[in-house]
Parts: sequence; C-alpha cells; structure tokens
Amino acid sequence: MKLLKSSPVILLIFMLLATCGERKEAGRRLEEAKTMYENKAFAAAKSLIDTINLCYPHEIKVRKEALTLMRLVERGECERNIAYCDSVLPICLEEAEFLKKGFAFEKDTAYDNIGKYVRKTMTIERNVERSYIRCGVNEEGEMYIASVYFGSNPIHHTGLKFSVGDGTLAETPSIPHDGGTNYRFNDMGNTTEVVTYKGENCKTIAGFVSVTDEKERIKAEYTGGKPFSLYLSDNDKKDIKATYKLAMVLNEINAMQKEKVRSEKKIKFIDEKLNKQK
Repeated sequence: MKLLKSSPVILLIFMLLATCGERKEAGRRLEEAKTMYENKAFAAAKSLIDTINLCYPHEIKVRKEALTLMRLVERGECERNIAYCDSVLPICLEEAEFLKKGFAFEKDTAYDNIGKYVRKTMTIERNVERSYIRCGVNEEGEMYIASVYFGSNPIHHTGLKFSVGDGTLAETPSIPHDGGTNYRFNDMGNTTEVVTYKGENCKTIAGFVSVTDEKERIKAEYTGGKPFSLYLSDNDKKDIKATYKLAMVLNEINAMQKEKVRSEKKIKFIDEKLNKQK
C-alpha cells in the first residue's frame, strides 16, 4: 500500500529528472552549435539548431537562444558570401572585358532593357539574305543560338541539330511557330525563317560545339519541317565557342551580383530582428 501511495511521487521525481536531463542535453547542444558558429561551420551549426528545435520542443528558453543563434549564423553566411563575391567579382569582370573583344554591343533603348553582345562577324547587316547560324549573349549571361533560313520556299523548321561524322550529336527542343522566338516572313518572293533557342534551350548545342575539336566538321540540320542543312564554317565554330565562354563568365557575374544584393538585404533584415530582441 505504501508503495502504491508513493508511486505518484516517484513518477514526479522521474519526470523532473527527465526534464532536467533534457534541459542539460539541449543546453549542451546549444553550446556545441555556438562553437560551430564561432568556427564558421555555418551549415553544421544550422543542422544542430534544427535538431534542438525538433528534439526539445518544451525547452522554450533554450529554443529562444537557438533562434538568436540561428540568425547570427545566417548573418555569418551572408557576410561570407559578400566577402567571396567581393574577392571574385573583380577577376570575373576583368576576364569579361577581355572576352568582349571581337564582340559588338547591341541595344535598342526603345525596346530593350538589356543589351547583348554579338560577334562582329555575326551581326545581321553582314549576313543579309543567306541561311546561317548566329549566336549572341545578353548582359546577364543568357546565351542564344538562332537558325536563320533564307530561300525561295519555306521549310517551316522548329529545331536545330548539330552532328559530327561519328554520329555524335546534340539538338534543341522544338520551338513552335509563335511569331516571336520562331517567326517567318516573305519579301520579294523569298522566305526568311528565324528560330531562336535561348538559355537552357541552346545550352546543349552550344556546349557540343565548345567541346568539339576545331578540325571536326559540324553539320547543322534544321529540324521539324522540310529537310535542310548546312555546315558550320571555322568562323562559325570560333564565334559559338567565344560566345559560350563569355556567356559563362557573364552568367557568373550576374549570379554573384544578385547574391551580394540578396545577402546585404538579408543582413539588414536580421539586424532589425536582433535589435528588437535587445
């Protein structure tokens, strides 16, 4: 009987001991996360803080401290990202300026918010009334390749395929006729068709040219309509490779500039939250 009467007390003692144990373990993990933060092991610190919130939902005091620490960790990540961008951006900008040699800059201020770089040999005025492959890259690093057809009869093409003698090939997705990225017009009894493959839609074929030996003949087939093909000239291959390289650098610059702005805004937001806690 005495044992039964005393069991609630024993149970309470066990619960208190368990609670103290949880609080101690949560505190230990928080201290471990603080050490990780101080050592700039931000990813590990965030993971451990998430564990504290998940495993110790009733340790309100520890979780509040963990929230503050999480904000400091995220602030540290932003500072690291900004430092990285500041150190790498000047190198990329210098490389971009070097790579821009041989390109013409085009921007119609009435219609374009973003300008583009086109190899001087590929400007439209130098390639009137002929079928050819042209390419370019905008200021943010988005590359495009366009298949231009000029002839007496339309072929209604929607895609482009590059291939070499051993059968290795790369091709674009199909771009339906929409009057924009795939447009056609007739003039003086001749048809012009221009299909433009932007960003991810040209990445495969641009990469294909960039890794193909310069001595290889690359066949360009216009797909989705009547059969038509041509071979890339040596200058075509050089221009596509040069554009692809510039695109990668400009894309990296654009990504870092955006990351820096994002990180600066996040630091401002975190500082506001931390100041409210004081």
